[in-house]
Amino acid sequence: MKGKDRITEEIRSTQACLLFNKGVNSEIFISRVKRAVREVFMKNGNELPILNEGHGEGTRLLFRASGIVKVYNPGMETEVRALDGVDLELFAGELVVLLGASGSGKSTLLNIIGGLDVPTEGRLFYRDEELTGADDDLLTRFRRASVGFVFQFYNLIPSLTARENVDLASEIAPDPMPSEEALGLVGLEDRMDHFPSQLSGGQQQRVAIARAIAKRPEVLLCDEPTGALDVKTGITVLEAIDRVNRDLGTLAVVITHNVAIAEMADRVINLSGGRIVSMRRNEERQPASSLSW
Repeated sequence: MKGKDRITEEIRSTQACLLFNKGVNSEIFISRVKRAVREVFMKNGNELPILNEGHGEGTRLLFRASGIVKVYNPGMETEVRALDGVDLELFAGELVVLLGASGSGKSTLLNIIGGLDVPTEGRLFYRDEELTGADDDLLTRFRRASVGFVFQFYNLIPSLTARENVDLASEIAPDPMPSEEALGLVGLEDRMDHFPSQLSGGQQQRVAIARAIAKRPEVLLCDEPTGALDVKTGITVLEAIDRVNRDLGTLAVVITHNVAIAEMADRVINLSGGRIVSMRRNEERQPASSLSW
């Protein structure tokens, strides 16, 4: 199929889905057309174009995922298709919320983006470098240099102070942020020399965020960061993530099943059954302090 015909066919196919109400919204339509354009460029040996729709600070493309599939235990009775053809672009400076029920593929997608797992099929690019097929050494360098992780459980070392826990990340970074600065960004200037047992759950999670940003990553990946917290404490954690995103220009991706958190995002992406089923852009980001659930 010729390049022009390939793109036209993708447009017609997606328009048909829209016509018959099959749940394809405008952002997915755009994503599919962009994928077709890139396939044509790649086939012709041309440089891939960077296409976006005006992301403000996030006009620099950081991640491009195309046709990502992840199958666990392939060919066995216990086979699980966690991701089933995900196309996604993530831009610098965005705050993106991935929504979905348990088992929708959120954590699997986050792990693949962060270099903790690899896809069964599809391609993933970070900047101009392809991560699919990368060996362990390359993925380790990528994680150390570019990605900060925040998980539901804080994973702090009990025998170290908040400052010392953050310093651990600084030891593997080429240009680390002073631990005092990182803790200051999350509002813990007066808790630097406290041990985890002397901190509340929300404060411990903010130490974990400070540890993640101390190496100045371009990407902050947060997996259910408020899942173990009450509403008030969860909001303080979300405020810290929002501040890091705004002040440092860090791409922040937050996965959650909590619909209310979506209001603080630039973009909201819904997953179900391993597929992106909808995307939307908020006209205005709401402050974390205004959220309730």
